[in-house]
Amino acid sequence: MSKYRPDKWMLVKIEGTDPHYRVFGTWIKGNPFNGDDWRLNSGVVKVTEDDEKYYFDGHSGSTYECWKDSYGATSYGWAVIKNYEHDLFIPMDEQPKNIMDIDWIIT
Repeated sequence: MSKYRPDKWMLVKIEGTDPHYRVFGTWIKGNPFNGDDWRLNSGVVKVTEDDEKYYFDGHSGSTYECWKDSYGATSYGWAVIKNYEHDLFIPMDEQPKNIMDIDWIIT
């Protein structure tokens, strides 16, 4: 089981025949030879929280540990989002106020 701790994160909605939510995470590498990075989880199946973080469990068994105050994306991440937006997913530009109440399995 892998754990990921992105510097910035946001939720995206995947539409189509199997609609679901995923976590889009971005990392700031700070090295001009090894640029920023991004990753899309396998689909949220469960979320828990503590005072500072949300813990998103994915279909693959991985967990994304996301700081509550770091919702969004790096500038590189926004470029990736704009490239795929509406073709692959719909970004939730603002952090939902009711993350713990979202029905993660869309039927």
